[in-house]
Amino acid sequence: MNRREFLKRTAVAGIAGGIALTGLNKLETAWAATTPVGTLIDLTRCDGCADKKLPACVVACRETNRDRFPQPRPEDIRPYWPQKKFEDWSQKQDVTNRLTPYNWTFVQKVEVEHQGKKATVFIPRRCMHCDNPPCANLCPFSAQEKTPEGPVLIDPNICFGGAKCREVCPWHIPQRQAGVGLYLKVAPKFAGGGVMYKCDLCYSRITRGALPACVEACPRGAIAFGPKEEMRKKARARAAAINGYIYGEKENGGTSTFYVSAVPFTVLHRALMEQKQSPGLPVEVENYLETANGLAQGLLLAPVAGVLAAGLAVYKGMKGDGNNE
Repeated sequence: MNRREFLKRTAVAGIAGGIALTGLNKLETAWAATTPVGTLIDLTRCDGCADKKLPACVVACRETNRDRFPQPRPEDIRPYWPQKKFEDWSQKQDVTNRLTPYNWTFVQKVEVEHQGKKATVFIPRRCMHCDNPPCANLCPFSAQEKTPEGPVLIDPNICFGGAKCREVCPWHIPQRQAGVGLYLKVAPKFAGGGVMYKCDLCYSRITRGALPACVEACPRGAIAFGPKEEMRKKARARAAAINGYIYGEKENGGTSTFYVSAVPFTVLHRALMEQKQSPGLPVEVENYLETANGLAQGLLLAPVAGVLAAGLAVYKGMKGDGNNE
């Protein structure tokens, strides 16, 4: 790639990045040729697989994605400048009661009281796959994308582990593993904190017509999968049938995941916070991209994103096949 081509790519990437980072593009054009998919999670049907050591969805997710889990070398796990810390889960890969780089879904158990009755509610948690995801739109490395099918993906080959995605996610979903990633080849002593990991809704499975592993494994049919608008309709119908509530339609500007519960989500969120469980379920939480700070940050990051995107394009071009493994 010559100097002119580099500058051209930088300019184009900067303009495109500015549009994407400000959240002004609502992704209609990208979705034109593909029907978006979504999930419906019925909390009245989930019992956390009480008769099993681990919930079936958790087991299925781990088995399906095991080959994609990070495998850092001990000598590569170090604090990253200018911070004097790192996030290392490589010796805690068996943790299943929260999200980690090795555990992309888990099930919360929360005790609540509603209308004078006590109840136990089980809540499967993983990425919500938002309609206009601030995690993807504010990533300065363009390491995340909202696919036409709906899932939000992280490319581990270009993620620098800056964790901006986790910062702007209302549920702080992406998790970081130190000692892996492109930065080890580019600037191992000065940049990057690793790579961020999260659920991708089994993108490789759904693009070939299969179900996400968690959906296929659920023994109680608590997780449904299909065209997003169909899932929305089913969620509304189910909520009406049980005089219940929906979560995910408005939160963060709308998501591809719809929860249905007989207990109000305000009650569930309060109980989660009181019982010191994370993430919570903040009702109608706004999208960071739609705030003044989010808009300003998007505009400030756009030129940086453009330069970095062009630089990554050059790096991949020099590598020939674009494979940074």
